[in-house]
Amino acid sequence: MNKQLKKSLNTENCPHITIEQWGNVNAQDVFLYTLINSSGMEVQLTNYGCTIVSWKVPDNHGKFENIVLGLSDLDAYLSGHPCFGNIVGRFANRIGDAKFTLDGVVYPLSANCGKNHIHGGNHHFGTKVWKVLRTDTNSDSATLSLSYVSRDMEEGYPGNLIVNLDYTLDNEGCLSLNYTAATDKSTVLNLTNHAYFNLTGCKENVLNHRVRIYSDSYLPVNIPVDHENIPSGVIRSVEGTPFDLRQWTTIKDRMQALPRGFDNNYCLHSQEKTLLLASELFDPQSGRLLQTYTTEPAVV
Repeated sequence: MNKQLKKSLNTENCPHITIEQWGNVNAQDVFLYTLINSSGMEVQLTNYGCTIVSWKVPDNHGKFENIVLGLSDLDAYLSGHPCFGNIVGRFANRIGDAKFTLDGVVYPLSANCGKNHIHGGNHHFGTKVWKVLRTDTNSDSATLSLSYVSRDMEEGYPGNLIVNLDYTLDNEGCLSLNYTAATDKSTVLNLTNHAYFNLTGCKENVLNHRVRIYSDSYLPVNIPVDHENIPSGVIRSVEGTPFDLRQWTTIKDRMQALPRGFDNNYCLHSQEKTLLLASELFDPQSGRLLQTYTTEPAVV
């Protein structure tokens, strides 16, 4: 496929998907997919890193702007970046001392964050070309389905692991990520998308954003015992701390009390596989509101 934009056969006022060849990595084709809903909202995705490249949403005047940090082309992603929009894994966040014990066996991992392991290692899932399984559209939504096979002992993790991920953009403006995985050996797995959001359309910083997290407890990290952001193992109430975001809070109002900013795990009290509202982010200037729902037990 050449670099000419290819459109689906769907009409313009129905959800549809466009496809553009973006380059190749290790002789594997990389494409840029644009999911478009009936109101003109667009999500751009690439099978390199299973990455969200951009997400264009309207403000309170109907102006569409991108609300996630991304890069202009494939070469920029290949040059290195802080996981903009990637799927990171096998294990998101840090593993202390770059090792874990499972069923009595110690598995050493790559130490790519000081003495620790972060986001799956030097060659995490965000650096892989994912296989595109299918694209699908109907009157309500557009879906891109991708898959990656992580071989036994890749980055030190046991088991052959197959991960499938569906990105679906619907006509209500909801972007859904549905993960499934299977392994032939006991392993650890903690997947996430690493998008950075800026509801101003990425024109200003996020300090005037208002945030709300529906959690009454969090995991403190060992500061100042160490500066590596490893949880201490204690679950602590947010009551009376700067981490209490149960009511709408302007981000800049907490930064003086938190010079390192926010980078903590918030515990969610949800039953397994129950989709619940975990957090909200609001930009008063643009009027954009982002709500995050999850079945997982925590949000960072």
